[in-house]
Amino acid sequence: MGDVQKTKLAAIEAEWETQPAPAAFTLFGIPDQDSQENKLAIQIPYALGIIATRSVDTPVIGLKDLMVQHEERIRNGMKAYELLEQLRAGSTDQAVRDQFNVMKKDLGYGLLLKRYTPNVSDATEAQIQQATKDSIPRVAPLYFAFRIMVACGFLLLAIIALSFWSVIRNRIGEKKWLLRAALYGIPLPWIAVEAGWFVAEYGRQPWAIGEVLPTAVANSSLTVGDLLFSMILICGLYTLFLVAELFLMFKFARLGPSSLKTGRYHYEQSTVASQPAR
Repeated sequence: MGDVQKTKLAAIEAEWETQPAPAAFTLFGIPDQDSQENKLAIQIPYALGIIATRSVDTPVIGLKDLMVQHEERIRNGMKAYELLEQLRAGSTDQAVRDQFNVMKKDLGYGLLLKRYTPNVSDATEAQIQQATKDSIPRVAPLYFAFRIMVACGFLLLAIIALSFWSVIRNRIGEKKWLLRAALYGIPLPWIAVEAGWFVAEYGRQPWAIGEVLPTAVANSSLTVGDLLFSMILICGLYTLFLVAELFLMFKFARLGPSSLKTGRYHYEQSTVASQPAR
C-alpha cells in the first residue's frame, strides 16, 4: 500500500504532514478534515514508518504534500484533455500527439474537474482548488473503519488463543466468561470483513479506476428504478441469509458441543461420572 496507494495509506493513518522518517503511528485521534489536523492524538514514535515502509529512512508522504502533487497533475490533466480534444477533432499534428503522450498519464486527474465544469480546459482556479480537495477521501470514516477492523482481528486472536490454552488444560468448561466472550464474539469476523471492505472501496475514492477514471464520471445507463430494484433484491436476500445464519448459530451454541454425544466434552463426562455404577 505504501508504494502504490499512498493516498489511501495517508488517509487510513490520518497522516496530514510528511513527518521525518520513521513516522510516528497515531494510535488514536480525531481527524479534522477542515483544519487538516488530528485532535487528542496519541502517537507511538517510529511505528508507522517501520510498518508502512519497512525501513527507518523512508518517509510516509502526508496528505498535504500529496494534494500539492495532485494539483500539479490536475493542471497537467487540463492540458492533456485539451490535446485530446484536438486529436478527436482530427488533428494530424505529430507535435500534438507527442505532447499528449507525455501528459496522458495525468488525464484522469483532469477529469476530476468534470464534476464542476463540462469543459475541463476552461476550469477556473476555484474549480481547480475544489478538485484538489476532492482528490483525497474523507479521512475520519477511513481512519475509524480501519481501527475497527484491526480491533476485531486482535479480539478474535485473543479469544482463540485463550480458548486454545483452556482446551489444552481441559478447563474450558470452568471459564464461563471465556465461553460468553466466544459467543459474543461471533459477529466480529463479519464486522471486520465489512470494515475492511469499506476501507478498500472508500479508500480508493475519488477513483473508479485508480488515477484513470473518476467515480463522478463513471456513469452507467441504469435508471434509478433499476438500481433500487437490484439494491432491494440484494438486501432482502442477504437479510434472509443473515436471519437464518444467526438462528442456526445461536441454536447450536445454546445446545453446546455435548449435543454431539461424542463423550469428549465436559458436561457429558460430568453426567457419566454422576450416574451410579450398575
